[in-house]
Amino acid sequence: MARITAGVGCSHVPAIGVAMDLGKTDEPYWAPCFAGFEKSREWIKEAKPDVIFLVYNDHCTVFDASFIPTFALGCAAEFTPADEGWGPRPVPVVRNHQVMASHVAQSLILDEFDITIMNEMEVDHGLTVPLSLMFGNLGVDDEWPCLVVPLCVNVVQYPAPTGNRCYNLGKAVRRAVESFDEDLNVVIFGTGGMSHQLQYKRAGLINEEWDTQFMDRLTSDPVGLSQTPHVEYLREAGSEGVELVMWHIMRGALDDEVDEVHRHYHVPASNTAVGHIILANRKDSGAPK
Repeated sequence: MARITAGVGCSHVPAIGVAMDLGKTDEPYWAPCFAGFEKSREWIKEAKPDVIFLVYNDHCTVFDASFIPTFALGCAAEFTPADEGWGPRPVPVVRNHQVMASHVAQSLILDEFDITIMNEMEVDHGLTVPLSLMFGNLGVDDEWPCLVVPLCVNVVQYPAPTGNRCYNLGKAVRRAVESFDEDLNVVIFGTGGMSHQLQYKRAGLINEEWDTQFMDRLTSDPVGLSQTPHVEYLREAGSEGVELVMWHIMRGALDDEVDEVHRHYHVPASNTAVGHIILANRKDSGAPK
């Protein structure tokens, strides 16, 4: 059967993608940020995932105010990088494991999670930046090293799903994956965050203490952390900090006991705190340590 062996939490700051695309990663401003992903790239080479289940949010690229699904699962054969106003990122087309995606859709819906099935969808920086951070600079003529099943979560238009709902969805994703009759190594990504606010008087807000505590509890107290109310994300992590509910989906899909493989935190990257963590199932003999 397929199995989820590890999880990755990762920010998806659009300026990171721009820095990579323009060859600025070694510049003094950016070098410390990218240095924190060197170990991550070595780790994922050793982990050799067959499939990445990637949880992210769209930034009004595919979905606008006329249509806002809470959870949208990509079931198309492939997903092209979207033009977000300055042309598509020069990265590979994302290839899906379509059979697994269809199986997950059926399993989640029968598990009483109402999923919107997307048979056509472009993907923006929310999905491509984490892939670039973990796999490095790949061009349009390259291929991502593994297949990707995308799950898009609404954290743009209120109301966003609760952390508890996302944590339980992660558990349902795990049940879906483990009931898929193919021997596959799956790594799940939860992306977005960390603390940041893009507008008004608190624009540029960074709360390193709160961000650090979030990553600590993600490992040690995921159930308690999943009870964090929306108002705390807003107050402590800024208006865009609610993106972190997507990390709960990743954590819910893992074992109760996990090992922290790697952590990276860096400020500044644009006006955002970059957070990154890799968690591996402690009892999974196939999980990289």
